[in-house]
Amino acid sequence: MSLTPTGRLFGTDLVLTRTFRAPVADVWASVTDPERTARWFGPWEGEAGPGRTIKVQMVQEEGKPWMDMTIEACEEPSRLVLSAGDEGDRWLLELALSEAQGVTELRFTQHLSSTGAVGEVGPGWEFYLDVLVASRDGEPVPVFGDYYPAMKEYFEAQR
Repeated sequence: MSLTPTGRLFGTDLVLTRTFRAPVADVWASVTDPERTARWFGPWEGEAGPGRTIKVQMVQEEGKPWMDMTIEACEEPSRLVLSAGDEGDRWLLELALSEAQGVTELRFTQHLSSTGAVGEVGPGWEFYLDVLVASRDGEPVPVFGDYYPAMKEYFEAQR
């Protein structure tokens, strides 16, 4: 299977978008409701809110590990900012949603500290966002091997 990567690097911001023929509130639920996030990324538990830390399970990863994520900002239904990891390897993720004429765009941004690992990170987020699309459309989960290493060169060429 040959997939076309869509992500773009703007400085140290890795940006990927997906569009959905659905109201913004429905797409917001897909990225915030633990039962719905379980379908594509993983369930989460804890008390959600800005400044709070939740536990998220990464069900597409080997061993399905749990990780702490801090909710940096939550502006329902248009913006969610999360951070994870430790000082040397901190992830800052931003999801922005906007709706026009019944179509919602999800703009996913990972604010990278450097572009050194973009060849691995980019294909990973392409995969996860396509799993989100598949989960909403009732389609089978994509195969990660179709994304990495196939898309690595595309992302590295943007550095």
